[in-house]
Amino acid sequence: MKNTVIYKQDSRFTIKADFYTANHENAPVIVYIHGGGLLWGTREDISEEMIKLYTNNGFALFSIDYRLAPESKLPDILEDVQDALLWIETEGPKQFSIDPKRIAVVGGSAGGYLALCTGIYKKKPRAIVSFYGYGDISSNWATQPSKFYLQKDLVPKELYKKFVSDEMITEGAIETRFLLYLYARQQGAWVQEITGIPSTNKEDLIQVCPIYHITKDYPPTLFLHGTKDTDVPYEQSVFMRAALIKRNVKTRLITIPNGEHVFEKDFDNPVVQDALNQVIEFLQIHLSA
Repeated sequence: MKNTVIYKQDSRFTIKADFYTANHENAPVIVYIHGGGLLWGTREDISEEMIKLYTNNGFALFSIDYRLAPESKLPDILEDVQDALLWIETEGPKQFSIDPKRIAVVGGSAGGYLALCTGIYKKKPRAIVSFYGYGDISSNWATQPSKFYLQKDLVPKELYKKFVSDEMITEGAIETRFLLYLYARQQGAWVQEITGIPSTNKEDLIQVCPIYHITKDYPPTLFLHGTKDTDVPYEQSVFMRAALIKRNVKTRLITIPNGEHVFEKDFDNPVVQDALNQVIEFLQIHLSA
């Protein structure tokens, strides 16, 4: 059963989340953060198969929207994620039968990056699962033009400007907003568009890269990444896991051989099914009462 709530609003924007109930009372909660390069996507992007995977295994699911770039910048987006966690902890139990002390954050791609950022918050989740996320947006893969996206038709700057809104955006359709991402990755301008920080300013960019801010109390983290990911390099998960190991943080990396970006869309693939079963086991261990 789905319930849509407003977890944050002011005169400029309203941000929603979809809450899916679990099959028992006082359930642990998965906060799901969608991907989309921080430029597009909505809380409804999570597939029906993934919703059932979590709820059928005893987890309540809270799929959130957040403000999108370039109309909003990364500090505001990170604030929205923090506010979503605060809402589910303080307001969630008043409306739903959940245990606010057992929260994990799961995200894919840009959502994986935002999930990893929650590990450096003062108020941390119990566990994190990153599907092909990234811990470093200061390195060349993010700040330089993408060789993969340069193989596609070049997006003219005029078209890019056409799809940038004068207002804050909290839900963005891929049909139009993907062109913003494509243009930014082709131009090597993506990081500056989402942060407002010039890509040459490594010192400031490092401040928004979780890989550089890991402490020994970072939550247990599970990474999943395909070796043929053309959007986010597989090495991003390898490097992030290595940084956690240095701090003695519990962590694992599930490698999907020849897996592409959003590999779980091939839901019935036995390799994918095995990986998703391991996700459930990881969450059950770290969200146990």
